Amino acid sequence: MTITLMLRNQKCWILVHLTEKTHLTKMSEDKEIKLQTNNSSSPIDLSDENKPKLDNLGRAYATGRRKTSVSRVWIKYGQPKIVVNGKPIEKYFLRKIYTSILEAPLSKTDNLDKIEIFSTVSGGGLSGQAGAIRHGISRALVNLEPSLRKKLKKMGFLTRDARKVERKKFGKHKARRSPQFSKR
Repeated sequence: MTITLMLRNQKCWILVHLTEKTHLTKMSEDKEIKLQTNNSSSPIDLSDENKPKLDNLGRAYATGRRKTSVSRVWIKYGQPKIVVNGKPIEKYFLRKIYTSILEAPLSKTDNLDKIEIFSTVSGGGLSGQAGAIRHGISRALVNLEPSLRKKLKKMGFLTRDARKVERKKFGKHKARRSPQFSKR
């Protein structure tokens, strides 16, 4: 198959992405460009989408973010335990609400008693860190088991919460709080 194109007053290369192998010829001003393709195309492998993305130790990795917190999460099948910055979850997050926030994607996908989680988190406060770990766990679950993507996406666990603290403006007390109005 031959594709012929005409370009005027330009020197450039054209790159065509096809499923077949392409041969590109150099072009110059006011000359025709001929791209020749071989008809020996290879089928597209769609099974790569459903393969888990694991490292050498059999762990799935993902990064989660919330407010100014960033977490790195590694998960694998094993004993049900969660370690955050080298501490068990009960020692790091003392309030129960934070542990329930980051266990939500696990309990909704019925993986709470099957998965071992190791996480490091930095920046922000405890609420932002819990949200960042939850986001990281959700993304790592998709890397570990790609069939969960549709379910997690529908529940909103894969969406990065973009809300951050608004910056303070000059002439204001905070981001929007104005000084008290004085009539005279």
